[in-house]
Amino acid sequence: MSFFYRTVCSLAITAALFPAHANEADSGYHHTRLPYSQGDLGGVGLLQTPTARMLNEGDMVLGYKDNGEYRFWTASLQLFPWMEATVRYTDFRNLLYSEVPEFSGDQTAKDKGIDVKFRLLQESLYLPQVAVGFRDFGGTGFFESEYITASKRLGDFDFHLGLGFGYLGNAGSVSNPFCDIADRFCERKGFGGFGDDQGGQINFDDFFSGNTSLIAGLEYQTPWEPLRVKIEYEGNDYTRERAQPLEQDSRWNFGVNYRYNDFDFGLSWERGNTFGFSVNYAFNFHTASQAKVQPQPQSLKDRDPDVSVQDVGQFELMAKVSQSGLIISNTVINKDQYIVYGSRTRYRDEQDAIERMGRAMAAKLPDSVKSYHIVETAMGMPLVETVIDAPEFIKVANYETLEHDISTTWKRQEPSQEVIAKKQDKQVSGFFANLDTFWIQTFGSPEAFYLYQGGLYGTGGYAFNSNFRITGGVKAILLENMDKFNFKVDNYDSPVPRVRTYIREYVRKSRVSVDTLFANWVDQIAPNTYAQVYAGYLETMYGGIGGEIFYQEVDSNFGFGLDLNYVKQRSFENDYDFRDYEALTGHASVYWKPSFWKDVQLSFNVGQFLAEDKGVNVEFARRFDSGIVVGAYAALTDISAEDYGEGSFTKGFYISIPFDLFSLRPSTGRGRIPWVPIARDGGQPLNRPVKLNSISKIRSPFVD
Repeated sequence: MSFFYRTVCSLAITAALFPAHANEADSGYHHTRLPYSQGDLGGVGLLQTPTARMLNEGDMVLGYKDNGEYRFWTASLQLFPWMEATVRYTDFRNLLYSEVPEFSGDQTAKDKGIDVKFRLLQESLYLPQVAVGFRDFGGTGFFESEYITASKRLGDFDFHLGLGFGYLGNAGSVSNPFCDIADRFCERKGFGGFGDDQGGQINFDDFFSGNTSLIAGLEYQTPWEPLRVKIEYEGNDYTRERAQPLEQDSRWNFGVNYRYNDFDFGLSWERGNTFGFSVNYAFNFHTASQAKVQPQPQSLKDRDPDVSVQDVGQFELMAKVSQSGLIISNTVINKDQYIVYGSRTRYRDEQDAIERMGRAMAAKLPDSVKSYHIVETAMGMPLVETVIDAPEFIKVANYETLEHDISTTWKRQEPSQEVIAKKQDKQVSGFFANLDTFWIQTFGSPEAFYLYQGGLYGTGGYAFNSNFRITGGVKAILLENMDKFNFKVDNYDSPVPRVRTYIREYVRKSRVSVDTLFANWVDQIAPNTYAQVYAGYLETMYGGIGGEIFYQEVDSNFGFGLDLNYVKQRSFENDYDFRDYEALTGHASVYWKPSFWKDVQLSFNVGQFLAEDKGVNVEFARRFDSGIVVGAYAALTDISAEDYGEGSFTKGFYISIPFDLFSLRPSTGRGRIPWVPIARDGGQPLNRPVKLNSISKIRSPFVD
C-alpha cells in the first residue's frame, strides 16, 4: 500500500509540472453545457469534495453557494482539456472584516482563493480518470489543500475516491503516505490566516503534507435527465476552521442538482446540520458568438473582365472596399496592379476581411490587373502587405477549381519598398477626436466589497504629419461609489517607494480630469523594426519622457522590444503639477507564441520597475476560438516578500473580450476586465500610452 501511495503521489507532482495533453473530451454527458456539476468551492466536484472530472474545453462557470457560515462566489474555467482553474471569493458570516468600525464598518470578512486541477489519466474502459488538484494555494490559506482523486463511471453512477491533504484532510482518517518518503510531510506549517501572514506565496513545502483523509462519493444521474443526486464522505472535521470551529454531526453530505439549459441549481445537507443552496451558470469561451447584420460577400457573376483600367469607377470601388471594413487612406492603380492603403476596423477574422476586400476589387477591376495589394497601416506606418493573386482568387471565388480554400490565393509579407514609395496619404495633418466609455472596479476593499467608477473618456489631438502628433485624454466620471474609498496605507511601514498605493488619492481627485497629454513620434526605422519617442503626461499617475524600439517579422512567433523612460509622479491636487518622486524605468521584452502550444502567448519583460526594483514580469495568455483571451501575470523582483507587504509579489488576471461578441455589426475593438488580488508598490510597470507591440499586432496577430 505504501508503494502504491508513493507512486500515485509522485505521478501527481509530475503531472502538475508537466501536464499531459489530451485529444478528446472526458467521457460523460457532453451534450449539455454542464456535463458535471460544480462543488461548493467552485470547480467540478460533489459538495466539499472535488472529483477528477473536467468540463468541455473553454467552459466557464459562474457560481454562488450559500452554505451556513460561508458564502462562495466562484468562477471556474476549463483552460485546457487537462487543466481547470478556479478563482473564488468567500464571505465569512461569522467574522467581521475588522474590529474597527471606522475602517470597515460592519462588513463581514472576505477571502480570495485560487485553485487548479490537472488531469493525470483519462478514463478508459477499465481505468478511472485520475487528477491532482491544489486548492487555495498562494493566499491566506483558509482552505489550503491538495488532493489526488479518481473517478469511474458505471452506467448512471459516477464513483469518486481519493486522498485529501490539508483542509480536505483535517479529519486525519488515514496516515499520510508521504511520511514514508520524508518526515517533513508529517507536519503542515500552513498560513496564519487574516493578519497573521502576508500570504501571496506558494507554500511548496506544505504540498501533500499534514493530516490526510479519505475523500469519496458518487453522483447518480436519475432517469429524469435534469436531476442528479450526490453523496459524499468528506475529509474535513471543521475543528481547524480559521474563522471559528464549526459543529459537525456527520461527515456524510447529500445534495441534489437540477439542470435547466445553462443553469444548474443545487440543494444540499452538509455536516449533518447545515442546509445549503447553489446556482451556477455556464457558457463556453470557444463557442460564444453574436448573430451579425452584415452584407453578403460581393458576387463576381456580373463582373466585366475586359473593362479598361481608365474606365474603372474609383470612388465606387473605394466605397465597396470600405464596406469590407478598411478605412482607406490612399489607392494606386495601374494596368496590372491595384494597391489600397488603410486600417481595418471591422471583421476580426482576417480571412473573412481579406476575402471581402478581394471580392470588392475583383468585381470592379479587369483581368488585366493581375494582383491586388492590401497594405494595412497603423499611425501612418505600413505594417503588412497582403498580395492577392487576382486570377487564382477569381477562379476560387467563382468555384471554378477543386480547391476551395480561398486563403491559398494570397500571401502576407513585409510591405515592399515599391509599395511604400507609392504611399502618399491625401491628408497627413489635422485634428482627430474620439469618445469612449470607461469602467474601473475593485473587489474586496474594507469599505465595500465592490467599488466602481465609470464614465466617459474623450481622446483627441492634432497630427502634424504621419509620424508626429499630440494626443490628450480627458476622463469624466458619471457613476461611482469611490466616495467610500477611504482606506489609506500612509502608516504602512515599508521601504518600498509609494509608486501605486496612492491610488485612492488619484481616483478621488476630481470628477473631470486630464488623464493623458503627450506628444509622440513613431516610424519604421529599418526592415521589421519600429521606433517611437514620447513625452508628457503619460498616464494617470506619471509623466515624463521615454522611447521604445520593437522588432517583429511578419507572422513570426517572436517579437522583441526595448523601452526606457524617465518619469515623475503626478500631483494629487491638480492635473499638471508633479510630486518629488522620480524614477528611471525600462524593460527588454520578448513576446513568444510557441508553435507547440496552440493559441498561447508568453511574454517576458525584464528590467527596472517604477519603484526601481529589478526583476521580470511573466505573462501567460490563452486565446479561445471566439476571440476571448484569458491571461495571468506575475512580477518577481528583488524586493523581498516581507518588504513588498500583503500579497508578497505583484500578480493579476484578466479577460479580454471582443466588442464583436455584443454587437450586431462586425468590429475589431475589445475590452479588458482585470482582477488584481492585492496591488502594492513592487513590480509595477509604467502604463505607457502607446506601445509598439499593440500598434504592430496585425503583423503577427495573437488577438484579432
